[in-house]
Amino acid sequence: MTLARVFEELVGPEAPVEFTAYDGSRAGLPGADIRFHVTSPYAVSHLVRSPGSLGLARAYVSGHLDVNGDMYTALSSVQELFGEVDAATKGKIMREVLKDPLLRAAVSRKLDPPPQEAPFSRVPSWLRHSKSRDAKAISHHYDVSNTFYEWVLGPSMAYTCACYPSEDATLEDAQYFKHDLVAKKLDLKPGMRLLDVGCGWGGMVMHAAKEYGVKALGVTLSKQQAEWAQKAIADRGLSDLAEVRHLDYRDVTETSFDAVSSIGLTEHIGKKNLPSYFSFLYGKLKPGGRMLNHTITRPDNLAPAMKPGGFINRYVFPDGELEGPGYIQMQMNDAGFEIRHQENLREHYARTLKGWGRNLDEHWDEAVAEVGEGTARVWRVYMAGCVVGFEQNWIQLHQTLGVKLDDSGNSFMPLRPTWAS
Repeated sequence: MTLARVFEELVGPEAPVEFTAYDGSRAGLPGADIRFHVTSPYAVSHLVRSPGSLGLARAYVSGHLDVNGDMYTALSSVQELFGEVDAATKGKIMREVLKDPLLRAAVSRKLDPPPQEAPFSRVPSWLRHSKSRDAKAISHHYDVSNTFYEWVLGPSMAYTCACYPSEDATLEDAQYFKHDLVAKKLDLKPGMRLLDVGCGWGGMVMHAAKEYGVKALGVTLSKQQAEWAQKAIADRGLSDLAEVRHLDYRDVTETSFDAVSSIGLTEHIGKKNLPSYFSFLYGKLKPGGRMLNHTITRPDNLAPAMKPGGFINRYVFPDGELEGPGYIQMQMNDAGFEIRHQENLREHYARTLKGWGRNLDEHWDEAVAEVGEGTARVWRVYMAGCVVGFEQNWIQLHQTLGVKLDDSGNSFMPLRPTWAS
């Protein structure tokens, strides 16, 4: 049985994509916008040994499977085409596949994961989130190449969900609007002090300093991010107000900040550490100070917070854990914060990821030369897959605003929000 025949057995002869294989077989729609090409029988080995998205990702990242065309459309097509295949059908087809000596030999060989897989991503949960391990996890994802991220993220160098003020807003417009929305929710004013934990390349720190005259300190576990940010701060003449340190947030010694922003860090903290995380940030604030938490969430808390064997954990965000928005809010409450506002930016993250994906495609050759094809492939499939996740409500993005009351219970908040949400 040819691989094309296997494909037809799975999805039928009228699939709106083109399928080709190293054995010369073809199926689907010739000339379709999306084409899947199996370059090696080892693609089948990855799929058999790691069923589901992990096997597909390993086959793609390792180059045993090529995808031509828009990756988001390709993943959506895969979901639609293969979603209804039952276990019995898969078993029947696998029995036919194993009749081919070449495929049988490939399947019998256990392949090493592609080198882009984090080697420490499968340790027991109780070993996660020490300072040294968190540093390794952050470095795995963020210390790839500042040049690579400049191509993917664009001039803002903001690697978190943007907020689109209108349908025709550009990615850069939306990232500026996001930083300004955070600033307004925090009620930043000249002379205030801001602590931005998990500050990335310093986008929020520089926005607060430039647009609001705030003295802003950002901390990140990524050495490359900190170096890039400090240079950008100096180049923009903001050194008297803005600073980024290569530092674990737990090692910040300063206190009495007027505001704290956490944009995209909570996902890396771990469920068991959330109480101490929010308590630590609460302790950094003056009475009346506000904290804005911006984090990826999941729609509920019914499933495990992470999939240890999943593609995202092994290749993209080692040790990442997502909680439902209610759980995040509860932990903030229990740490002492009074919750004053919350909103879900789920659709905005899907748009943001599409923008990053377009940027990567436009700089594909340069990106491959900079970080290698395997790493570029990881980012391509991860970002497209996350678009699907946000669009279909597998994951969400919540901003939650809390305030530290004074001893008399004063919040120093206006009667109605003063920002445009």
